[in-house]
Amino acid sequence: MSHASTPSPITARAGTPLRGRLRPPGDKSISHRAMILGLLSIGETRVEGLLEGDDVLRTAAAARALGAGIDHDGPGRWRVRGVGIGALTDPAGVLDFGNAGTGSRLMMGVVGGQPVTATFDGDASLRKRPMRRILDPLVRMGTVVVSQEEGGRVPLTLRGPDEAIPITYETPVASAQVKSAVLLAGLNAPGTTTVIEAAATRDHTERMLRLFGAEVSVATHGPEGHGRAIALTGQPTLRAADVVVPADPSSAAFPVVAALLVPGSDVVIEGVMMNPLRTGLITTLLEMGADITRLNEREEGGETVADLRVRASRLTGVTVPPERAPAMIDEYPVLAVAAAFAEGTTRMQGLHELRVKESDRLAAVAAGLKANGVAHGVEGDDLIVHGDGGPAPGGGTVATHLDHRIAMAFLVMGLASRDPVTVDDGAMIATSYPAFLADLRGLGGGFAD
Repeated sequence: MSHASTPSPITARAGTPLRGRLRPPGDKSISHRAMILGLLSIGETRVEGLLEGDDVLRTAAAARALGAGIDHDGPGRWRVRGVGIGALTDPAGVLDFGNAGTGSRLMMGVVGGQPVTATFDGDASLRKRPMRRILDPLVRMGTVVVSQEEGGRVPLTLRGPDEAIPITYETPVASAQVKSAVLLAGLNAPGTTTVIEAAATRDHTERMLRLFGAEVSVATHGPEGHGRAIALTGQPTLRAADVVVPADPSSAAFPVVAALLVPGSDVVIEGVMMNPLRTGLITTLLEMGADITRLNEREEGGETVADLRVRASRLTGVTVPPERAPAMIDEYPVLAVAAAFAEGTTRMQGLHELRVKESDRLAAVAAGLKANGVAHGVEGDDLIVHGDGGPAPGGGTVATHLDHRIAMAFLVMGLASRDPVTVDDGAMIATSYPAFLADLRGLGGGFAD
């Protein structure tokens, strides 16, 4: 999908209560990793429930270009025939990741640890995103950065070593992408690669590496035990595995908040991943007074999942501590929307990482709030939203900056605000939640495009 095409504005307006059931798309983090570990394993990996958004399809295309055999057997069902560690082939062309920050960074870890040369590129949004934090540890592991744009941005070309150098790396920021890139590069290192993080981040890579047969140990780290030390034994033989992809909690966030805000709503959202390192938004909404009930908890694909019953609720402002950010970093835009309807002030602390997402999300959220008459402030890396317990005014047009989560968050606002809310472009929503409009319409949401 090209983001250089004509923008597609969308308007959301308040209407009837939201009622019914839906299953959000498969988790994007696990979908990316299923394709990548399928590439690096021996045998045929079967995947059910894969997110078929543009981001993941770009990762699938890159895996195919690096040597994997990939077949699509139907909606969400894929087979990946891997080549094994150390046996990747040089791609014939550029690996174009479109808007996929996660896919590009994880695949840089793969290429950076293997005897292969590849060029990475993406759309205008991805070309603005910093890659230096990925490249720095990879260079220590033997990766050669053949070419790069200013600041380590794409397009860039990497050449990996015959064998990666095992390192111990302390991440300068809490980033599951950095951690994962180092561990993936360490798969081709003759020894132990260790990543130390001051705050625990998403652990999907560690879990899936074990599923495919790697030896990974995790220990608490730091004086208060908030951090983790993850050690990977290099050069394992990864074996193909069956992967069932649970519903993405970051995508589920949008119908969850919509159901809380639209009066009279009662919605069940099925099969949502409940990994504790991904449920920061649910924790925060419960603190605000949200009526959210977990139903039918079970295990799928190595992760705990549950159905969530969500009913319209009166919310109260809270302070969200900075240490919660890694567990909900993608959900702050829609949390800011929820805060606009809450009674009192919500302060979201320590949001530096929002400045280096698909857009400067902190600035984009603040601008969207301003456009829709919501009292707010930004103090350093904190976002403060002042609500009066009633509907947000709405009536504005939001600049999305090619950011799918900004688009969906403010469309959720429009479903419950006094006046309709318009986003300047909704085309990029397909990168993570292709059925977003259809799903919300199915519950009763009103959109015009």
